[in-house]
Amino acid sequence: MDTYKLVVVGSGPAGVRAAQSYLDAGGERPVLLVSSDTTAPYERPPLSKESLRGDQAPERSPNDLDTDRVEVRLGASVTGLDVEGSTLQVGEETIGFERLVLAPGMRPRPLPDTDEDADVHVLRSFAEATDLHLAATHARSAAVIGSGFIGCEAAVSLAMRGIDVTMISPEKAPQVERLGGHAAGAIADILRGYGIELRADTRVDKIRAPRTMHLSDGTTLEPDLILVSIGVEPSTSFVEDTALQLHEGRVVVDEQLNAGIDGVYVAGDAARAMNSRARRALNVEHWGDAETMGELAGANAAGQQREWDAVPGFWSELGEHTLQYAAWGDGYDELEVVERPGGFTVWYGLDGELAGVLTYNAEDDYQRGIKLIEQGSTVTGAANGEQPAPPPEDG
Repeated sequence: MDTYKLVVVGSGPAGVRAAQSYLDAGGERPVLLVSSDTTAPYERPPLSKESLRGDQAPERSPNDLDTDRVEVRLGASVTGLDVEGSTLQVGEETIGFERLVLAPGMRPRPLPDTDEDADVHVLRSFAEATDLHLAATHARSAAVIGSGFIGCEAAVSLAMRGIDVTMISPEKAPQVERLGGHAAGAIADILRGYGIELRADTRVDKIRAPRTMHLSDGTTLEPDLILVSIGVEPSTSFVEDTALQLHEGRVVVDEQLNAGIDGVYVAGDAARAMNSRARRALNVEHWGDAETMGELAGANAAGQQREWDAVPGFWSELGEHTLQYAAWGDGYDELEVVERPGGFTVWYGLDGELAGVLTYNAEDDYQRGIKLIEQGSTVTGAANGEQPAPPPEDG
């Protein structure tokens, strides 16, 4: 049995950054990164935007993984984990580890009552993006199921190719429960501006092969292309029978991303992580946050003791329109909208503290908002132009 100083499971941003951060922090070799993905590590954000709306097939983006110092095994699914025995089962092989970073990410949630041979697409991996791009080159009509950020980005990208796009969503407006009515209305306006037809408050009851969609309003659609984007679920089935604690499929970890067993860390989408600044456990599904968590997990696996305290956030590009969002991500109980010339800012509060900010053409508010969230400001203070306190002087 081969034994490694560090094994990383997952080749997404959290896994790649964990392996590199471990080495940068002085971690010993050998280091192994295993991934069920068959493509060498790549950046995912362009897959729903530039790659999908262009007339060129997706291209693998560079990453900062030093493959001269990290052994990478692709197409290798982890089927078992023995945390007490410090071994992983990868296919037929048992691999030993001294340190372990789990960053398996998420997989697209399937749509119930869909024929197994129905021609439907999901968008998470490079291979799926390539298949979707090829299908789009021959499509005149498309249906996007789901109105999350990935679904909205993909819908706009397909529309920019000249495809007639219909979006079907059970929400009354895109992401209205998560972001509130003002932001949801703005997203809906952007989508309509690209010619996208919105079928809100509507569900897809079933899909029959090859591409016949039966909707809850009694209508039937037969588009040339169907993209299912109804959310994701953790790729953690191999963890279920271990001593690690799970919360709705995510592995529970502390502020240092340790899973409660010495030397075992979890980063990215699959982590239910305690945030030391928020003072509560959070779920995050954003590329930048996965990189941040991966960096911390790798450094801590190398012997450091750093805590996760960043405010989760991301940008979403809907064609020529960019929304910026930063929030603890566990809801809000108050909201205030501040209109600006050509844009707006939405401030979110929870339990008396500022909990999030969403901006459109107001980047100054986005940067100010992150600092105010860190400092525990209020919605009223943020909306009235409160400025962050200066950082303490050294010494």
